[in-house]
Amino acid sequence: MSPRLPQDSSSSGYSLHCRSSDVASAPAGEELNTALKSLQKKLQHNEKMKGKFEKTVQHIKSQAEHTERQIKQQFEKLHQFLRDEEEATITALREEEEQKKQMMKEKLEEMNRHISALSHTIKDMEEMMKASDVCFLKEFPVSKERVQSSQPDPQMASGALIHVPRYLGNLPFRVWKKMQDIVQNTPVILDPNTANPFLVLSDDLTSVRCSGNKQPLPDNPERFDCYECVLGSEGFNSGTHCWDVEVKESQYWRLGVTTESNQRKGWDFFNTDVWSVSYDPYGLCLFSVFRVNQDLDHVRVNLDYDRGTVSFSDPVTNTHLHTFTHTFTHTLFPFFWCNRSSSLRILPVNSQ
Repeated sequence: MSPRLPQDSSSSGYSLHCRSSDVASAPAGEELNTALKSLQKKLQHNEKMKGKFEKTVQHIKSQAEHTERQIKQQFEKLHQFLRDEEEATITALREEEEQKKQMMKEKLEEMNRHISALSHTIKDMEEMMKASDVCFLKEFPVSKERVQSSQPDPQMASGALIHVPRYLGNLPFRVWKKMQDIVQNTPVILDPNTANPFLVLSDDLTSVRCSGNKQPLPDNPERFDCYECVLGSEGFNSGTHCWDVEVKESQYWRLGVTTESNQRKGWDFFNTDVWSVSYDPYGLCLFSVFRVNQDLDHVRVNLDYDRGTVSFSDPVTNTHLHTFTHTFTHTLFPFFWCNRSSSLRILPVNSQ
């Protein structure tokens, strides 16, 4: 009988350890696989966000270039106005200069005629004085009358000089007052960073229209992504504020005020914190809102934050439409909604 070999305890232990490790590694592998998938999703999300960030950088560049062009155009209008005013003022000065010089030229010519006549009279009298005493005494009364009648008044005419204060007095203020005739003050300016991609804003940010084409704009947190809405650029947390909106070019519109914190993503915007009126001939609006029955040209919004009222009226006929009462505690922003190729325009103060 062959001798019995001793059992290799280390080999047996290793086998048992491997079997135990295999059993334990199963859930660990699942955890690793889950963690790996999570990291892969994060990577995909980060790569997607990177693409959005890169597009945002390009949009910022485009915004800056467009805004710079608009700034230059607006200042060029002001510069041209100032150049025109300068030219008109200098032209008026030169016209007065020519007028005053012409007046003095005529007076000089008249004075020269009087001097010439006076010189001839003096010469004649000197010759008479050299004649006989009888002739001198005989002609003296006539000569005396000629001398007295030929004496012109040598005084300077009143108003002969340039009226300098007419041109320099309060010159900057007078030009500024005139400038008010060519500039407009619009009480609400639209914020393009909040506009739905289907909305197109005017260069002066006072009007908006709904187009059928979606613009490639960044999906920033401030922007509406579902409703064709845009907010005003300035919020109100006190005082009274008023603005008129031209709605006659809009087939469907809704406007009013909302809180700064109201949700702009998704379809929850009109669920709360919106005070507005609408014109809805197609029955599109499913929310509880005051609807205007008649087709208006203008709508006036009056916000009295401290008293907690938002009133709407027709400024053309001075007809009250509706008033909301609420205790406001958050900053309120004007909002505008239009679709179906419609447009809205906020009117400047001087045309309200």
